Amino acid sequence: MKRSNSKTLLITREGYQQLKAEHDELWFKKRPEITRIVSWAASLGDRSENADYTYNKRLLRQIDSRLRFLRKRLEELNIVDYSPQQAGRVFFGAWVELEDDDGNSLKFRIVGPDEIYGRKDYISIDAPMARALLKKQVDDVATVSTPNGPKDWYIVAIDYPQPTQPS
Repeated sequence: MKRSNSKTLLITREGYQQLKAEHDELWFKKRPEITRIVSWAASLGDRSENADYTYNKRLLRQIDSRLRFLRKRLEELNIVDYSPQQAGRVFFGAWVELEDDDGNSLKFRIVGPDEIYGRKDYISIDAPMARALLKKQVDDVATVSTPNGPKDWYIVAIDYPQPTQPS
């Protein structure tokens, strides 16, 4: 498997659909809208003192940069769908509920690194916590290395989202 930026190239189907929707929004709506504004602002003449032109031209470059990133990333990502063989163990895409000796609890989903932004309940498969949990079952102990030393977490529950039909 090819690696980019040392990130795992796995993504859930939902995550892939979100990136694809972002791409389509930028390509079919935002970019044409900003291109029209840039063309209009350019038609006004002196571009060096034209704030509309300068701002929207910069915005257009940012959109184009994000589109290039998304196209490349969408091509190299591997969608991982739930498989019945995963039941009862922690694998990619699992919702995991944990508890420590002090009664603290955590619940999160293990996803690809492209999916964690804006979500406090998702962690990357590349995170030490996720790596410590892989292949474990309910009632197993996962020991995670932390800056303060190893910490034990007990697996309370493992769940997988209901599979959606591939689109």
